[in-house]
Amino acid sequence: MNGYLAYDNSIKGKRPGIIVVHEWWGHDDYAKKRARMLAELGYHAIAIDMYGNGKKAAHPKDAGAFSGAVKKNMAVAEKRFMAAYRVLQKQDNVAKDKIAAIGYCFGGGIVIEMARRGVDLDGVVSFHGSLGTKEKAINGKVKAKVLVLNGEADPFVKKEAIAGFKEEMKAANVDFKFINYPGAKHSFTKSTADEYGKKFSLPLAYNAEADKKSWNEMKHFLDKLF
Repeated sequence: MNGYLAYDNSIKGKRPGIIVVHEWWGHDDYAKKRARMLAELGYHAIAIDMYGNGKKAAHPKDAGAFSGAVKKNMAVAEKRFMAAYRVLQKQDNVAKDKIAAIGYCFGGGIVIEMARRGVDLDGVVSFHGSLGTKEKAINGKVKAKVLVLNGEADPFVKKEAIAGFKEEMKAANVDFKFINYPGAKHSFTKSTADEYGKKFSLPLAYNAEADKKSWNEMKHFLDKLF
């Protein structure tokens, strides 16, 4: 697993650590860019690799195969996540008891799954991530606060899935917030989403307003946590 650490050397003292989980395309420049943006906010971020050897998908079929293999074995996925978690905690400038995670698409689903599995995170943020699960959250097990930032026009996230997710979170007494951005489609935070959408005939589209609002929502969420 090849991760990517980002932090600002000019900031002194310990700071919260943030784990960034990539989209189904793999450990690409987009996840690293978001890690750098978090570093600019004063956090120490690690863009983690869930597929191994930093491999990236060039086609949706590969992306589906890579992400599907991870989702089929969540015990292994958790081990990979926790390996990165420990690397982040070991950094000299990271406050070990202040760790959160954010994820995009596939990564959004992963950070929610880590919360469901009781990983010791202060909070998780999912950007246009999947909501379904084979193992629902159990009352008292979830330690993390949960923020879900979803595109209202995302065909991959059905209304039934949203309703089921909200019911699940309420039943498990999870501190969560769900925001739907009107008109926003899948991958609304990624400036190259339209290019990918046209190339592979997928319903992907960048939405500048939703991108800005969701990032600000995340910043507010992290500010309150830490």
